[in-house]
Amino acid sequence: MSEYLPEGKLILTRKNREIISSEQLLREAIEQKTILEARASLCDPEHNLSVDLGCMKGIIPREEGALGIRDGSVRDIAVISRVNRPVCFTVSEIIRGENGEKTAVLSRENAQRICLEHYISALRRGDVIDARITHLENFGAFADIGCGIAALLPIDSISVSRIEHPRERFYTGMDIKAVVKSIENGRISLSHKELLGTWEENAAAFSAGETVTGIIRSVENYGAFVELAPNLAGLAESKENLCAGMQASVYIKSILPDKMKIKLIIIDTFEYKYNPQKPKYFYTDSHMSRFLYSPAGCKKLVETVFE
Repeated sequence: MSEYLPEGKLILTRKNREIISSEQLLREAIEQKTILEARASLCDPEHNLSVDLGCMKGIIPREEGALGIRDGSVRDIAVISRVNRPVCFTVSEIIRGENGEKTAVLSRENAQRICLEHYISALRRGDVIDARITHLENFGAFADIGCGIAALLPIDSISVSRIEHPRERFYTGMDIKAVVKSIENGRISLSHKELLGTWEENAAAFSAGETVTGIIRSVENYGAFVELAPNLAGLAESKENLCAGMQASVYIKSILPDKMKIKLIIIDTFEYKYNPQKPKYFYTDSHMSRFLYSPAGCKKLVETVFE
């Protein structure tokens, strides 16, 4: 297992638990610059983090709390918000207080710097990586791509079917896969929709004549777009009292690959409550050069080119 993972993925591993529970192994970790994880239990008035280790107290000084804290480019909320959450760190030293109690001095900043230098700096457009959702905004989702380093997943890159808010797909703490979409001035932007399958791969799960569930995504003068899967939508005939966000049962009239269209009839509608499920990924390789969403023979070309 790589050590350059989103925070929270190392904490329960056997190796991690053994090291943080042993003073001898912690001292060896100083020399080896091993990245470890434990849970932050307290942030004092000076914004130093106390960390629960198995064999002694751990402390992350404020300026070591995250990359950017030291030079002021990152606000202290990046440290405060870690309380009661796993934090990654390297061990800088073990000191003994006047009362003889030993304390491990830790650095989250150093762990992030190592991750940046040895993992994130080597990423290229099209790389498929692990990520963990950290928080959601109207414009997209922020995800930890390694040791607490965040990247943005814009809302229009989450799925082919458009959504109003990322909470319709994700929740905080959800583990996902993502594709590196762009790298500009050290900032990484992610995409997700390319992993959710092509039009044909999604349409293969449906057949004309079936009645299935869907979510109404938009209502236009000429009909309503109904999402059948995150990367697949069809057009239904108009009906009174339709609103975006409703759940619907729909009859599939026809599936037309050459036009990339699915024709539907809305049978009934229901109130819909967000209940994000683990995404179903069609693409499982570690790198993607090009994603062609359109079916073969379709005049409309929908694709993403990473290289």
